[in-house]
Amino acid sequence: MNKITELFKIKYPIVQGGMIWASGWKLASAVSNAGGLGLIGAGSMYPEVLREHIQKCKKATTKPFGVNIPMLYPNIEEIMKIVVEEGVKIVFTSAGNPKTWTTHLKEQGITVVHVVSSVKFALKAEQAGVDAVVAEGFEAGGHNGRDETTTLTLIPMVREKISIPLIAAGGIATGNAMYAVMALGADGVQMGSRFVASEEASSHPDFKQKVVEAGEGDTHLTLKELAPVRLLKNKFYDDVTQLYTKGPTIDELKELLGRARAKRGMFEGDLVEGELEIGQVSGLIHDIKPAATIVQQIVEEFSETKTQMSTTLF
Repeated sequence: MNKITELFKIKYPIVQGGMIWASGWKLASAVSNAGGLGLIGAGSMYPEVLREHIQKCKKATTKPFGVNIPMLYPNIEEIMKIVVEEGVKIVFTSAGNPKTWTTHLKEQGITVVHVVSSVKFALKAEQAGVDAVVAEGFEAGGHNGRDETTTLTLIPMVREKISIPLIAAGGIATGNAMYAVMALGADGVQMGSRFVASEEASSHPDFKQKVVEAGEGDTHLTLKELAPVRLLKNKFYDDVTQLYTKGPTIDELKELLGRARAKRGMFEGDLVEGELEIGQVSGLIHDIKPAATIVQQIVEEFSETKTQMSTTLF
C-alpha cells in the first residue's frame, strides 16, 4: 500500500498544488474526482470566500480534498476557524512555523501536511507532529526556498532524515518525473504548474496560454530580499531586474511590487505589469487540458516508465 494513498484515502499519490489565483473549488474537486488529492488555495482568498469554496467543493465531490494555508496571512486565525467549522479533513500548511497550528488542527481530527524547502525544516515539521511533508525543490513556481536546492538533491536528502511520508514537489509535470522522484524516496508528488494549465484552474486564460508558450529559461527566481519567487519574464520582471542594477533597498522593492501584483497577472490576465508565478517545468507544458485528463495521463506515463525501466539493462 502506498503511504500517501493510505494517508489521504485516495486512488493515486498525486496532489494538486494549492496555488494562489488558480486553485479554487472547481480544480480541487476535479482532481479529487479523478483519483488525486485536490487542494483549495486559501492564500488568495478572504475568509468568507474560502468558506464558499469549501462548501462548493463538498457539493462537487464525495472524495477527499484539502485546503492549502500559507501561515503568513494576518487573518490566519479566522481561516483556521473556518476550516474546522466546515469539517475540512486535510490541511497543507506553508510559509510559517508548523508548531503554531499542527497540534490544534490534529486535535480537531485533521490530517496535517507541511511544505518545506530544506532538510532542516523537514525535520522541524516532523518534530512538530505533522503527518507528512511536501519537500519542494528550487524549480518550483511561486514562492521558493532561499537555499536553491533542486528537487533531485532535496528529495533523497529529506528521505534520509525523516520517517514520515514524503511528497515531492518542484519540476514535476509528467509521469516519468513522478517515477523518478519516487525512485529517490518520495511516496507521492505534488504538482502545481501542470494544473495551472488545466481547464478548471481559476487563473486567467491569457496566463494559462502564456504558461503553455513558455520555454526553457523563461522563468527566474527573484525578489529574494522580500520572499524568493519564481516568475515568468515580462515587463514587470524586467522592471525588477532594472531596479536591481541600482542596489535597491527593501522599501524600494516593496514599492515596485505594490499590492495585488499577483492577482493582476494571474487572475486578471495582465501579462505586462502582473506578477506571473510558474515553475521551470512550464517549458514541458504544451496544452491546456481537463484536470481529469492530466491525472490519467500522468498515471499512464508512470506505468509506461515503470515497465520501460524494468526492462532496461546497464
